[in-house]
Amino acid sequence: MSSEPSIFFSDTNERQGSFLRRTFVVGGLTTLGGVALTARLAQLQVVQAGEYATLATNNQFNFRLVPPPRGRILDRNGVVIAGNRPSFRVLVVRDETKDLDQTLDLLGRLLPDTMDRRRSIIRDVNAAPRFSPVPVKSDLTWEEFARVNLYANELPGVMADMNEARFYPFGGSFAHVIGYVAKPNDRDIKAIEERGEQVPEILYNPGFRIGRQGVEKAFDADLRGEAGGTRVEVDARGRVVAEDIGGSKPPVPGKDVVLTLDADVQNRALEVYGEESGGCVVMDVRNGDILCMVSAPSFDPNLFVGGVPGKIYNALRDYERKPLLDKAIYGTFPPGSTFKMTTALALLDAGIDPTERVTCTGGYRYGNRTFRCWKAGGHGAMDMHNAIKNSCDTYFYHLCNRAGIDRIARVAEDLGFGQVYEIGIAGQSDGTVPSQRWKAEYSRAVKATHPDAYKWFPGETLSVAIGQGALEVNALQLAVMTSRIANGRKAVQPRLVKAVGGEARPQAPAFADLPFSTEHLDIVRGGMAAVANDVTGTAYRASQLGLGDIQMAGKTGTAQSRDYRAGESRGPRNAQWSRRDHALFVAFAPHDAPRYAIALIIQHAPAGGSADAAPRAREIMKTVLLKDPDMRARIERPLPPEAEAPLGADEGEAGTGPGGEVTGAAAAEVARPPAPRPAPTATSGPRPYLSEPSR
Repeated sequence: MSSEPSIFFSDTNERQGSFLRRTFVVGGLTTLGGVALTARLAQLQVVQAGEYATLATNNQFNFRLVPPPRGRILDRNGVVIAGNRPSFRVLVVRDETKDLDQTLDLLGRLLPDTMDRRRSIIRDVNAAPRFSPVPVKSDLTWEEFARVNLYANELPGVMADMNEARFYPFGGSFAHVIGYVAKPNDRDIKAIEERGEQVPEILYNPGFRIGRQGVEKAFDADLRGEAGGTRVEVDARGRVVAEDIGGSKPPVPGKDVVLTLDADVQNRALEVYGEESGGCVVMDVRNGDILCMVSAPSFDPNLFVGGVPGKIYNALRDYERKPLLDKAIYGTFPPGSTFKMTTALALLDAGIDPTERVTCTGGYRYGNRTFRCWKAGGHGAMDMHNAIKNSCDTYFYHLCNRAGIDRIARVAEDLGFGQVYEIGIAGQSDGTVPSQRWKAEYSRAVKATHPDAYKWFPGETLSVAIGQGALEVNALQLAVMTSRIANGRKAVQPRLVKAVGGEARPQAPAFADLPFSTEHLDIVRGGMAAVANDVTGTAYRASQLGLGDIQMAGKTGTAQSRDYRAGESRGPRNAQWSRRDHALFVAFAPHDAPRYAIALIIQHAPAGGSADAAPRAREIMKTVLLKDPDMRARIERPLPPEAEAPLGADEGEAGTGPGGEVTGAAAAEVARPPAPRPAPTATSGPRPYLSEPSR
């Protein structure tokens, strides 16, 4: 009996002690939790209050990038040749539409032409950032703009506004030299990443454009400007409910770029080409400023701003006259007889007497081949002056190997051939200036096995001497050559960009001296003056400016574009376009005080250099001279009582037709050099020398 109460008391105490321990543990944990919670709340509300206030504000407000107005491109007189214009557009915000397909169906009723681009629109909308407006159609008419706004309430996620679009007021006149703008694509972004640079966020904006080709591409960073932004208040779903004007940042417009081009000259050049194809460059022989650099046929760059339709692009790409190709600096052609001034300077440099006469009987026999002159009956006895004036092939055939191919190549390089010029834009071809070294390197490139493939043969020099064979040049190089001959003292370098952002772009460092004597240059210039002003010159009628006493000095050329089969007619007028010869003309004016030089190429011309190229060059040169105040003053001053007669003519020389072209049976015998070919590659072989003459 006495042990039971003892046992009962002990069990009660144990249960009570266990309860107290649990109470203390739970209470301690609760206290610790409360302290931790209090500390955390204090940290959030006191210590990190500013940080979370900023995050809350960012959730409430978004900063949307605004593309900047693109800088303008101006000509030398301040005329806008690439600018911006207001444009009405309609946009779609994917995240604000209940059903994108249904929205586009409804929008298609208002703007039927959007249905044709439905797939590309959906692709652009899906690729755009969330809540970012994507342009569906730009350049809406006022009626279309009003119609969209009228039904805007019934089209969730659709809005219409006005922005600035790139505009080229002269259409195709400057298309190749200026280029155009287009949407950035994956290749653009990848190229930036490969350079290790950070991709600007503005490139992902659907309304942003970057430069493509020409000046637009070369100076894209300057023309682009700095993006601005609009601070907008959004709801929990990210939809815009208000705009915070004070928090917005205006965009900074891009810099203006001023070129040396003249809009009037450029427009006139494209106009005189008509339906023909080719390239033309006009330069100031005193400072190298390029007044005109046109390629024909051209295209309208305005089509590319909003995305050119596939059918139009395919038509431009597949047209045989290649309107997308820049024929002024990229396309290369054999220069034909316009190269004979270069050969003449090489002959003079080799010590050949310019009064030495060569009798032309219509051809020159070398080895087992006859190299024919363009005049079947021959020119008779020719010295250097008359050989240039009459474009006698036989004269240059007979003497060229006394100078040698390497000397001719060196003189060609001194005159500007075989070079790429720093004019601010890419895409130039350096052409081909053949030499012994060039042929050896070419043969190694194609891994020729025959030992003769590495040797230069004298027969090949005959073709190069008259601007044929493997020789290739572009219009810019021809203009540089003509400018240097006209200047007579300095190796003029071409310049295209005058200023960027108001800061003048300096001209090239002091031009190097030409390595030719004044006496030698006077002989060549005298021959060119006779071409244009002697009644028996190959371009007499086509070179008369009709501007007082101002006269041109020039040289015609007709270059073969393909190989002719034996007995095949060489008459260009009856051939299909792609089988015709090229026509060329180079000139400077005034010939007594040179100021401007021109080089003009017509690809697959209907006739030759005197009939097709020279008259067009004359019209362009007249525009240039009439815009020069000094030249206008000279033109408008009274003529002396007895006007100076044209230069005298040698009797018995070939006659010319109304367009300055050679008439009679000789015209049908005008021969031309082979098709243009790129610089040596591993897949092409050297062109054999030709026996075909050039005029």
